[in-house]
Amino acid sequence: MHQNLPRRQFIQYASLASLGALTPGFGSSKSLDVVTSQPLRAFGYGEVTLADGLHEQQRQATHTLLMTLSEDSLLKPLRQMSGQAAPGADLGGWYHYDPHYDTSLPLHEGYAPAATFGQWVSALARNYAITRDPLVREKVQRLNRLYAQTITAEFYEKNRFPAYCYDKFVCGLIDSEHWAGDSGALAILEHTTNTALPHLPPRAVEMGEVWRADKDESTGSDESYTIAENLLLAYERGAGARYRALGRRYLFDEFFDLLAAGEPALTGRHAYSHINALSSAMQAYLVLGSHRHLRAAANGFDMLAAQSFATGGWGPNETLLAPHSGDLAASLSDSHSSFETPCGAYAHFKLTRYLLQATRAARYGDSMERVMINTVLGAKPTLADGSTFYYADYNFRGRKEYSDRRWPCCSGTLPQVAADYRINIYFRAPHGVYVNLYLPSTLRWTQDGARLSLTQCSGYPFDGNVQLTISTSKTVDLALCLRIPGWAEGASILVNGARQAGATVPGQFAVIQRHWQSGDRIELELPMKLRLEPIDAQHLGTVALLYGPLVLFAIGDAPPHVTAQQLLASKRTGEQCWQAQTSDGPLTLLPFTAIAGQSYSTYLPIA
Repeated sequence: MHQNLPRRQFIQYASLASLGALTPGFGSSKSLDVVTSQPLRAFGYGEVTLADGLHEQQRQATHTLLMTLSEDSLLKPLRQMSGQAAPGADLGGWYHYDPHYDTSLPLHEGYAPAATFGQWVSALARNYAITRDPLVREKVQRLNRLYAQTITAEFYEKNRFPAYCYDKFVCGLIDSEHWAGDSGALAILEHTTNTALPHLPPRAVEMGEVWRADKDESTGSDESYTIAENLLLAYERGAGARYRALGRRYLFDEFFDLLAAGEPALTGRHAYSHINALSSAMQAYLVLGSHRHLRAAANGFDMLAAQSFATGGWGPNETLLAPHSGDLAASLSDSHSSFETPCGAYAHFKLTRYLLQATRAARYGDSMERVMINTVLGAKPTLADGSTFYYADYNFRGRKEYSDRRWPCCSGTLPQVAADYRINIYFRAPHGVYVNLYLPSTLRWTQDGARLSLTQCSGYPFDGNVQLTISTSKTVDLALCLRIPGWAEGASILVNGARQAGATVPGQFAVIQRHWQSGDRIELELPMKLRLEPIDAQHLGTVALLYGPLVLFAIGDAPPHVTAQQLLASKRTGEQCWQAQTSDGPLTLLPFTAIAGQSYSTYLPIA
C-alpha cells in the first residue's frame, strides 16, 4: 500500500497485522493500516483560521447562543439538585429539574437536568482558544467558580445519570484549564471527582444494567462506559496520576476485548454512546500504549463502516445493526430517526481523528469528511428556546425538522462539533504537515525556527480544485502530505506549475517533501464524478447518488421512477443543484446543506 512513498520519507511503518489480526469479514485488507512510532498531533484551535462559510457560520451561531444564555439559568438545575437557592429563568426541556419526573412519559421536560452544562463550558473554552476574546475567558472562569459552589453529594443522588454528568464536567474543566487558561479548573476537578466517585459504579457498566437498586429503571441509561476518554485526557493534561488509574478502571474492556478479537460486538447496542466509547479505547492506546485497545477501535470502526449510510451517518433508531442483515435498508421505510446527528458526528470526529493520528491512514479522513459534509454541517441551528436538530432523516419521505425535545444531548455536542472543525483539518508530524480536510483556511505554525503559514482556497466539495500557498520566514525542509480520497481516481498535484509524477494514489496521503520557500504554490485536482452507491449488498437496486464526497438528495414528496443511467446523466444547473430527467419529469438533487423545508429522499430505487 505504501510502496510508492519516497525512501527519504520520515515515517516508519509497522503493519497493524503485527498487533494481531483485524476482523475477518470486515475488510481484512485494512490490516495494511499503519502504526507509526509517533502519532500525529492536532494543531491548536488558535493555529487555524477558517474563512467565512458554513463551518464558521455554524460556530459563530452556536457560540453566540452560549454567550447569551443566562448564567443563573445554566446553574439553576445544579443549584436546585444541591438544595440551594436557584434564581433565574428555567431553560426547560431536558435541562429542567423535576423532582417528580415521570419515567413512563416520553423523554421531554426534565429528562436530563444539567447534563449539557459541562459540554457548554467545554465549547466556550474551545471558542476562547479560537477568538482570544477576554469576555469568553471571563465567562468560562465565572461559570466554573459558580459551578464549584454547587458540587454536592445531593446532586449525584438525585441524578439519573451521574456518570454521564461527571464525564461532561471533566471535559469542561480540563478544556477550561487547557484552552482557556483557567488556573483553578483542576482544583475544581478534584472537588468534582471526590464528590462524584462514591455515586458512580465501581467499573464501566453496560447500558441497561441498573446498578443502583434504590433508583428507577431510567438510571440504566447512564453511560459510565464512555468516561475513560476524558479521565485519561485529564491525566495527560496534568491532573495527576489519579486520573490515569481512574481511566484504566473505567475502560469498558468486556466490550473492547470482543472487538479486539473481531467479534461483532456492536450489534444491538446504543449507537452514539458505544461509538463514543471507542474514543476511550483510542486514549488507552494514545496515553497508555495499549495495542489491544487500538485493535478494538480499528475493528469497531470497520464494523461501523459496514453499516453506514452513504452520508457516513449510522445508527437508525439509535441502534447499531447486525452485519449483513439488511436492516439498514429496512430503516428507509420504517424510521425517520436515521442518525443522531450532532452527537453522532462528535463521536465520529473524535474516533476518526484519533485513528488518523495513530495510523496516518487516509480512509479515516475520508469517513470524517463524509459525516461532516453530509450530516452535521446541514443541521438546523439550535434556537434560544432549546429547539435542537437531533435526527437526520434518511427515509424515502424524509424531512429536515427540529426535535420535539428541547435542550437535549445534541444541544451540548453541536457547539463542540462546530469548534472542532478547525482541529480536524491539519495534523502535525515531526517533520511535516498532513492536510486532511479541504476547507478554505489558514494554518500558522513554527517549524525548525521558521514561521510558516499554509493557506487553502477552494470551492470543494463543489469544485475539485484545491489551491494551497506557503509563506515562510526562511527556506524549510518538510513533508506536505495531502489526503487523496478513495473515490478520486486520476487526482493530480502541481507544485509551482510542475506536475508531480506518481504522487497520487486514491485512499492514501500524497507526500511532497522538498525545501519550501515563501510563495510556493500547490494545486491539487480531485476529479469529481457522479457515481452510485447501493445501501447494502442485499439491496443493490437502492442507491444514493454522489458527486465526490457529496451525497445528492432527491427533492420531492416520493421517490421518482428513475434509472441508473438517468441519475448518472444528471446535469448541474447551479453551484449546488443538479437535475436528472426521469419518466416522471425533471428531478432536482441538492446537498444536505442546501435543503430547507423540502421533502427529500436520500436513496432511490432504480429500475
